[in-house]
Amino acid sequence: MTALNKKLLRDLWRMRGQLLTVALVVACGIATYVTMRGSYESIANAQREYYSKYHFADVFATLKRAPNSLEPSIAAIPGVSSVQTRIVVEVTLDVPGLQEPALGRLVSIPEHGTPSLNDLCIRRGRYIEPGRRDEVLASEAFANANRLDVGATIGAVINGRWEPLRIVGIALSPEYVYEIRGAEVFPDNKRFGVFWMSREALGPAFNMEGGFNDISLALSPGGSEAEVLSRLDNLLEPYGGLGAYGRIDQVSNRFLSDEIVQDRITGIFIPTIFLAVAAFLIHVVLSRLVHTQRNAIGLLKAFGFSNASVGLHYLGFALAAVLLGTLLGVPLGIWLGRGLSQLYQDFFRFPELRFVPTLSMIVSVVAISGGAACFGALSALRSVAALPPAEAMQPEAPARFRPGIAERLGLQRFVPLSARMILRNLERRPWKAMLSTLGLALAGAILIVGFYFYDAIEHLVRVEFQTAAREDVGITFNEPLGSSARYSVERLPGVFRAEPFRVVAARLRFEHRSRRVGILGLADDRDMRRIVDRDFHVVDLPPNGIVLSASLSKILGVSPGDTLTIEVLEGERPVRPMIVAGTVEDLIGTSAYMDIHALNRLMREGETISGAYLSVDTLVAPKLYSFLKQTPAVSGVNVREAMLQSFRDTIARSLGISTGALIAFACVIAFGIVYNGALIALSERAHELVSLRVLGFTHTEIGWMLLGEQAILAGVSIPMGFLLGYGICGLLVYSMQSELYRMPLVISSRTYAFACITVTLASVLSGLLISQKLRKLDLIAVLKARE
Repeated sequence: MTALNKKLLRDLWRMRGQLLTVALVVACGIATYVTMRGSYESIANAQREYYSKYHFADVFATLKRAPNSLEPSIAAIPGVSSVQTRIVVEVTLDVPGLQEPALGRLVSIPEHGTPSLNDLCIRRGRYIEPGRRDEVLASEAFANANRLDVGATIGAVINGRWEPLRIVGIALSPEYVYEIRGAEVFPDNKRFGVFWMSREALGPAFNMEGGFNDISLALSPGGSEAEVLSRLDNLLEPYGGLGAYGRIDQVSNRFLSDEIVQDRITGIFIPTIFLAVAAFLIHVVLSRLVHTQRNAIGLLKAFGFSNASVGLHYLGFALAAVLLGTLLGVPLGIWLGRGLSQLYQDFFRFPELRFVPTLSMIVSVVAISGGAACFGALSALRSVAALPPAEAMQPEAPARFRPGIAERLGLQRFVPLSARMILRNLERRPWKAMLSTLGLALAGAILIVGFYFYDAIEHLVRVEFQTAAREDVGITFNEPLGSSARYSVERLPGVFRAEPFRVVAARLRFEHRSRRVGILGLADDRDMRRIVDRDFHVVDLPPNGIVLSASLSKILGVSPGDTLTIEVLEGERPVRPMIVAGTVEDLIGTSAYMDIHALNRLMREGETISGAYLSVDTLVAPKLYSFLKQTPAVSGVNVREAMLQSFRDTIARSLGISTGALIAFACVIAFGIVYNGALIALSERAHELVSLRVLGFTHTEIGWMLLGEQAILAGVSIPMGFLLGYGICGLLVYSMQSELYRMPLVISSRTYAFACITVTLASVLSGLLISQKLRKLDLIAVLKARE
């Protein structure tokens, strides 16, 4: 072992506390990178393999009813390689152990063989047998949520009659990786599930013998999706086609793809902050090391060691921190990544989702960490190279002392001596003070980012579930009904009041842009379902015109006052011009709203409704649910409290691992920065402090002089951290926006308080540790002059 390596080991042992804190920060950055990047790669690979192996379709369309004889014409469209026609219907379910009605989506499958597209992965049980009309395969998410297994029986309203359905298998489909209904954003697996049933049984039950109402296509290599969509729409229009769409707009795939994009963003963004802090700490520690070893550097150069060899010697400290951080961070990241992958498996249903960290990912994160360490050590190494041996072996020139700000302002009589010394030291080294403050501010900012997600979700709950949606129960009919249905609904058991609504599938066009949406018509005397923006402002609907969500207006490129074209995709399919009356900054989906009477006029129909929002007596609610389970006209029932509870459970689990780890890492960074700053200040001012101790100052007084400086820096860093945290959250919100939902930029006072308390506690704990070191200082050894 060379002399330089022996010296490096001695320095590492002597500075083991600082080495460990820097290594912990590096480990946090590496663990975050491995967790987030590994999760992104794992879920992206699982999506690609699942779609390929189980033949996920490229184009989808729904319609009212078309004869099977149309299938050859669809298959003849240029660019189409495979066609699968199906029957898809939604029915009310009576699930054992579930008080409320559930909704089941029945999807037809062939009795012989398996689907050519959107194939099924059977997890338990078996495929349906020919001739057994009551057998179904249940989606795994629904079965697990309701504790159903192979052999269980549920009831369903099929063609107006209760029919028992026997579960013979638990299955997955690439079409329902994220299993939600319609325009919902968060899954309620307990009350919505997908079931695959024999086409021979499903067709006669819903008058679909010899016909279909759903179609999936696979494109041949090089096939034009736009051309296929256009031709398919033309073929399906006479049969009530609701507009074909590509894989990118398929609901499950859209949610999954957006999640992958967001994972990629956070997998780059968050680790960058950690590694930037690690680079900062390495810079501070190495600068201090070079400063205190001027004589050693001079001697090394005088004995013939080159600038490169001396520089590499001091770079070894940074690389040792990276090595130790890698040894700690990689296993921690793999452990967290596996937990996150298990969480993903509960939300996104894959046959297999394994967290497998690749060698290239490990090598890249080590290279990135090493690069950050080298960048942080750069300025310190430049000072090593700049020191001539003769100058380095001389004592450093004493600092120039001049009156501080208190003296210049004439306040010295009112400011204690210890406080004046703290202020003079900060004023003499402003860049060091600024860098220390910035490091602490970054720690506070990361804490704010970690808790921001909780604040955003809580804000979303208050907007969507407490201010906008205030009904107890929402019911949807199988098909639009006349105005008399409203009065029938109001006479249901336990119903205090009913507010009707109308939903119309339509395509909105403006110039060359278009988007398929459901226009929601609301009553003018509504109170249970309101349109609310992200700031809790209730938006009134005009008697004429349409109100669009801001995200939809941006997609279409329209502003209030513009006229767009509404192409209705049901009934007589009228095409009408409509003025955009306004926009609303909502948080979920791309929505369009109209007054229900204006929507009825658009459709040239009477007071037709699609369903109603209900205010219900909770004591009579079980009787209402029992009645709705047996009502063939009702296709869906949503209980607001149940949806809210499902939402909270979903979010609590999803944030538990990632946000908890982020907050824990931020606490480590806060302590590491404060402790390092105080330790460096002690080493730099030890001679001065011991001199004061010899002159008669007490331990408490010199401790205040040292730690008071750190307290001021921590105090200044807290509001700076608030600003940085808010800015980082703003960047995250901007980069993670999607059509499906927008995270509000809302940070609660509780989050700011937690960040403040954490930084304060880190400062107090570091102060206690440094105070112990201060008491153990050897006065004689420290006072020896370095000649």
